[in-house]
Formats: sequence, C-alpha cells, structure tokens
Amino acid sequence: MKEIPIWEKSNLTLEEAAAYSGIGINKIRLLSDKEDCEFVLWVGTKRLIKRKKLDEYIERMYSI
Repeated sequence: MKEIPIWEKSNLTLEEAAAYSGIGINKIRLLSDKEDCEFVLWVGTKRLIKRKKLDEYIERMYSI
C-alpha cells in the first residue's frame, strides 16, 4: 500500500500533526480540546487535525 506524505493529507493524527508543525502532541491536544477549535475533526472518539486549518491558525498566532 502506498503511503501518502503528511503535507498532502487533509487530516492528520495528533502524532502526524506534531511532526508536521513542530508543536508538541500535548499542546495540540490542549488546543483542540477547546469548544471553538476550528482545526479539529472528531470521528467518533478519534481526534483528527485539519492540516490546512492548522496552518491558518498557526499563521494568525503570535504565541501558543
């Protein structure tokens, strides 16, 4: 099975999002726990991170 590179995926696991962004898993988990988080997608109890929305969020932030 062919593996898709992280930068081409639309949704990432916490581990992939941490590797992609350089932000720690625990920090991403904390940010995505918020009710108004725009870059989290819940699939049942599984948490996925919307890569493009995460990029937009990081661009707007001065510090996390």
